[in-house]
Parts: sequence; structure tokens; C-alpha cells
Amino acid sequence: MRYYFVMKWTDQIRRVKILLVVAAVLIAVVSLVVSHFLVRDLYTEERNRMEVWAEAMRSFNNADETTDLNLVLKVINENHTIPVIVMDSSGKATTFRNVEMHATDYADSLRQATLIGKTLQEKGRVIKIDLTSGDELDNNDVKSFNGNAENAGEQDFISVCYDDSIMLKRLSRWPYIQLGVVVIFVVVAIFALLTSKRAEQNKVWVGLSKETAHQLGTPISSLMAWTEILRETYPKDTLIPEMENDVRRLQLIADRFSKIGSLPEPVPTNLKEVMDHVVDYMNRRTSQKVEMIKDFPRHDVIVRLNSSLFEWVIENLCKNAVDAMEGSGRIVLHIEALTDRVVVEVSDNGKGIRKKDIANVFRPGFTTKQRGWGLGLSLAKRIVEEYHHGRIFVKSSELGKGTTFRIELKV
Repeated sequence: MRYYFVMKWTDQIRRVKILLVVAAVLIAVVSLVVSHFLVRDLYTEERNRMEVWAEAMRSFNNADETTDLNLVLKVINENHTIPVIVMDSSGKATTFRNVEMHATDYADSLRQATLIGKTLQEKGRVIKIDLTSGDELDNNDVKSFNGNAENAGEQDFISVCYDDSIMLKRLSRWPYIQLGVVVIFVVVAIFALLTSKRAEQNKVWVGLSKETAHQLGTPISSLMAWTEILRETYPKDTLIPEMENDVRRLQLIADRFSKIGSLPEPVPTNLKEVMDHVVDYMNRRTSQKVEMIKDFPRHDVIVRLNSSLFEWVIENLCKNAVDAMEGSGRIVLHIEALTDRVVVEVSDNGKGIRKKDIANVFRPGFTTKQRGWGLGLSLAKRIVEEYHHGRIFVKSSELGKGTTFRIELKV
């Protein structure tokens, strides 16, 4: 039942993260769609304004003494946002407006405007107006004018080249800025969620460990006193040394719990001796049907360790292996010294781990045992990675054949 509630809580956290990502994607998609229609409408409106502006330029060029220029000049002068360049039939700029130039004089500005205008023409951002009829020309009409000398002399036209206004350019960039903001929000939200979850787990683990060590302290002290009394009363009893070993074992366990939450200082330690202690302990506490095989190098392997905590890690792996083998099988402990790291592997020939569960074996609360708490491997991961700055992971696992856990420690 406890395992069910833990996994249910974990699934809820996972669903919250998925909902955040889905909400961010929906917001980004809706924003892009709305901005697309808005930009399209604004582009159409600017195109219509340019057609009116081009007609005003035609009226201005064909003006005579009877033409009222007040309305024409008002239309021309009211364009303060849309960059526009007017080019004659020969392809040279005659005037420009709202275009930023870096030129020494007006003639140089016109040369630059000519180049910009040709670029806009290639993009299709141009309106060609016949000065004689006032009709808008397409490319075929322009080619026919250029190819006929008489028509070119009689019928002239202008090209009004325009670009997007600053507002339209900013609006077209806005969806991508908004998308970036949404992505940052989701990342920060997920990071905050994971951080708060981890902080809460750490507080629970540290508090539980400290309280366990405190509660064990008093009965262990009493047991030590009673064993001393028994030793004096029955000096020849062979069971008393075994009782003392068990009491020392309890004291070691209490010491391990008291160190959770602090950062114990690792010291240079012979890894082979640490592994020998674990093998001796497991041999005394497990069935004779479980064979412990040591695959160690002949020379000493010195690594900076907190021996009591690291023994706890190996014991957890060995106990899980015994459970996976259901009390009968073989456990191989392998040590390999490389140039930049030391490798420790614990292998068994038990029932193995399902592929979909491999990614969750170190998650707090995850267990396949009926009465397990799912904290052993999560604590082992914390001891290896946070206290010893190493790595622990499932190297391989196959159903019905066994599992190999691998620990890598820096030399």
C-alpha cells in the first residue's frame, strides 16, 4: 500500500510536468497563429497605403496649374513609418522616405537608395504606376514598355518600392520572443519543482536518519554494558563474543545513520579491505547456497573513501542480489583499477530487472519487494555521487540471467 501511494505521488509530479510542457506548447502555437494573422492583416493594410501613396505620387508628377496639391501633399507627408523609394523607368532612385542612409551627400544617398530599391524589387515589394493613365502595371507591361522605344518615350512609369514598417518588423519577431519566454518559464518551473521535491526528500531523509541514530544510541549503550557484565560473569562463554560483534554492528549502523546529511571527509583507504569486510559480513548472514566470489587485483587499491558508508553501499547491492536470487545463486564482486578511475562491479545471476524499471531503480520509493521501502538504492546513489563524487548505474540486466551494478570512483 505504501509503495502504491509513493508511485502515485511520483506519477502526479510527472503529470504536472507534462501538463506544463503541453500548456507552454499550446500558448506558443496560439501566439504564433494569432500573430501570423495580425501580421498578415497589417501587411495588407500597408500595401493598400502604399497604393494610395503611389497614386498621390502620380498626381504630384502630373500636376498642372489646375491641380489642388493640398490633399496630394497631405497623403505623401503623412507616411512617417513605411520606408519607401521612388524609382524612375530607368531604374534610378529619384526620392526616398523613412529610409536610413549612411551617405556623405544627397547624390550618394540616391545611389544607395537605388541599390536598396533594386533589392526590394527582387523581393516583389514594388508598385509600378503608369504616369499617363494612372493604372498599376504588372511586370509584363513594364517589359513591353522597355522593349518598345516609342512607347518608352510616350508612356512613362514610376516604381514605388517599399519595405515593412518598424512596427510590422517588431510584430513579426514578437511570437518568437514570446516562445522563448514561454520555454524559459517552463524550464524554470520544472527546475523549481524538482528542486523543491529534492529539498523535501533531503529533509525527510536527514531527519529520519538523525532520529534513528539518536533512538539507537541509548539501547546500544545499554547492550554494551550488559555484554561487559556477561563477559565478567561468564568469561568462558563462546556466545558472548558473537553478541559483542552484533552490538558493534549496531553501533556501526547508528554511526552510518548519523552521518547522513553531513559531508564526511573521505580518507585514503584500501578498497580491497572494505570489500573483504562486506564479504565476511554477508557470508555470516546469508545462506550457504549463496556463493560470494571475489575478483580482486593482487595489489592494493587505494581510494579516498568513507569506509563505513561505502560498505553500506556494497551491502545494499549484495542484499538486493540475494533477494533477486531468492536465497540461492552466485554474487561476483569485481575490482578493476584503471588509469583515471577505479571500477567496482557487483553481479548476480538472479531474476534480473525489467528494461522499463532500470531508469527507476534509484528513484526514492521505487521497489519491487512486497515490504520494501525503496530507499536502499537511492541512498546508495547519494553516498556514491554526493559524498564520493563517483557514479553508480546499472551496467547490464537481463530477465532470468542476472544484473550487474557498476560503481566508478575517481583515483
